[in-house]
Amino acid sequence: MSKFSIPTKNEVSENNQIIFGNLEKALGFVPNLYAYFAKNETALGDYLILQNRTSTLKAKEREIINLVTSQINGCRYCQSAHTQLGKLNGFSEDEILELRAGTASFNSKYDALAKFTASVVENKGKASQTAKNAFFEAGYTEANLIDVVFVVGDKIISNYIHNLADFAIDFPIAAELETATV
Repeated sequence: MSKFSIPTKNEVSENNQIIFGNLEKALGFVPNLYAYFAKNETALGDYLILQNRTSTLKAKEREIINLVTSQINGCRYCQSAHTQLGKLNGFSEDEILELRAGTASFNSKYDALAKFTASVVENKGKASQTAKNAFFEAGYTEANLIDVVFVVGDKIISNYIHNLADFAIDFPIAAELETATV
């Protein structure tokens, strides 16, 4: 288990205590990821601003990016959290597992987005020309491309924080992806 602890509301700054109160009202609890960010005076507020920025992408599209990125980065916390958020956004369990694997056979536009996201993350921003072409052919724009990178960046931040600190996952644990053996 992690050597890193999750602070309680009384252990964080006054400003972060206010944010904790707002999160408790909105979500019913303060997720461990957000609480961990509060160990830093400004990180929680900054992260929430980034996460809640206006986007050209719909909520379902942002969840696709979150699921694909979290899978590639091996973040069990974010895989679990975004499995729940994916369900709230209308994806089935099977669709979520497929999205985490980087495809969406159930929707050609989402498939192009999932494959583009996977190519961006796996290649550190140097997506394949095939993935870029499919992304644009699916109807996405350069403004959407910028927003994909913003969501990937947001998710890399949270993936890396959890992968480093390895604190408890406070969402139902997402199923492991079955991997084909060659």
